[in-house]
Amino acid sequence: MNLKNRIDSFVHALHGLADLLRTQPNAQIHAAVTLCVIAAGWWFNLARWEWIAVVLCIALVLSMEAMNTALEYLADQVSTERHPLIGKAKDVAAAAVFISALGAVVVGLFIFIPKLL
Repeated sequence: MNLKNRIDSFVHALHGLADLLRTQPNAQIHAAVTLCVIAAGWWFNLARWEWIAVVLCIALVLSMEAMNTALEYLADQVSTERHPLIGKAKDVAAAAVFISALGAVVVGLFIFIPKLL
């Protein structure tokens, strides 16, 4: 692969991220929460290991949101009619986002509650 192909792949990824944040309300909520968590992390002067946990949680939740959106786009292209298996696939993808977000909340509670107390 040449350098232009590598650069193009990054450009496509950035377009996908822009579309995600521009069109998906839940991704916008996750992004807003991300900014708040980063600000709180700076305020509380998180330790290196705490930052690692926070960054991994942010990456996981936003990645799950992106995969959920990709699956929804693809499913909507495949069939505009309601189909029970497509509905189940969308529900399971949404559950993946929910599970990752719950995990991130738990990690956040472990990190930030002691600092608040």
